Formats: sequence, C-alpha cells, structure tokens
Amino acid sequence: CAKQQRELAGGAAAPAAPPSGQGNLLAYEHEVRIDLAADQIGPRITAVRTACQSAQYGDCALLAVSQEGGRAPSGSIRVRVAPDGVDPLVQLAGQQGDVAARTTHAEDLAQQIADTGLAQARLQNEHARLLQLQQRHDLAVTDLLALSKRLAEIEAEAQQTQQQAAQQQRRVRTQLLTIEFRGTSGEQGRGEIAEAAVEFGQVFASSVAFVIRAVAALVPVVV
Repeated sequence: CAKQQRELAGGAAAPAAPPSGQGNLLAYEHEVRIDLAADQIGPRITAVRTACQSAQYGDCALLAVSQEGGRAPSGSIRVRVAPDGVDPLVQLAGQQGDVAARTTHAEDLAQQIADTGLAQARLQNEHARLLQLQQRHDLAVTDLLALSKRLAEIEAEAQQTQQQAAQQQRRVRTQLLTIEFRGTSGEQGRGEIAEAAVEFGQVFASSVAFVIRAVAALVPVVV
C-alpha cells in the first residue's frame, strides 16, 4: 500500500500552481506561406527538415511533410520548435523565395494548466485517503474490493492527467510552425497556357474529325 502511494506521488508531476500572470502561459502557432520557383520547393523542404531533425536551432520535432507537383506545385512542412528557432527556420525556408504571408496567434493555457493541477491534487488526496481506509481491519471483503477498484481508477486518472499536464507544458515551451510553399504565379500561368494549348489541339482535332465524317456521310447522297 505504501508502495502504491509512493508510485502515485512520484509518477505524477507535482500539481501546477495557479499562474500569477495569465499572459505567461501562451501556446503560439505560426503559419507562413512562401512563394518560390517550383524547382526550389523540394530543396527548401529538405533544408528545413534537416535543420529540425538535427536540432540546429534548438529542440524541434518534425510533425508532417507533404509535396505535390503538377500544374500548381506546392509543399508544406509542420514542426514544433523552441521559440528561438521559429525565425531562423522561416528565414531558411524563405531562401530563393519570398514570404508572401505570415500569421501568428496564441492560445492562453493558464486556466487549463491550473485546472489540471487542481485535478492532480484532488486525485493524490483521494488516493492517500483511500489507502488509509484500506489499512482498517474491520472492513468487509466487499468494501476492500470496492476500495481496490477505486484505487485502480484513481491511478488511471492520475496517469491521464499527468500526460495532459505534460502536453500543456510542451505547448507552452515550444511553438507550432507550419510553412507552406507555393510555385510562383508565373510558372502556374505558363502551366495553364500549356494546358489550354493542349486542350485547344484536342478540341480542334475533334472538330476536324467531325467535319470529315459529316462530309464522308454526305458523299454517297451527292453521287
């Protein structure tokens, strides 16, 4: 029993104290769009991915990567990085291109973190109280079974709140950065012109074929 109490107290993070300043616990997210030549999209994605995976600008976790070709080439990469690494990664991604748009927004996690801390404290107190009740010698077997079941539930809830607290702290310590790459409009325009030319050729060929069939059908009648 004492071992269970030590495991609960040691396995769960200490309850987070209510923050003194609401603005100190912000989860930042950045979205950046970069216009560049189509043949530079792949190299820029590779450069950002390599810098993240090697922690070149601090702690960094690669979350998602995508790239598409075709008439409108594009790509994107999403990372979670230390605050000081946001601007260097944006600058690295923007080489050979232009930052066309950039937005930043933040979510205040102060209340969520405080609520999680209170939940952890409540679970620890209830766990300690039930362990004391479990030491009594006058408990019926059914009571002991009920206590054991509730203790197991508390330990599961404590593990869940510990994971929740860790995720909240991770969102505060690091920032989410999404970079989208888009082929320049000139290249897209050339692609549209080429596609239109191909469509024109197909339509013209179909029209000529229709006229030939129509003339061929009328020839026996004229004769």
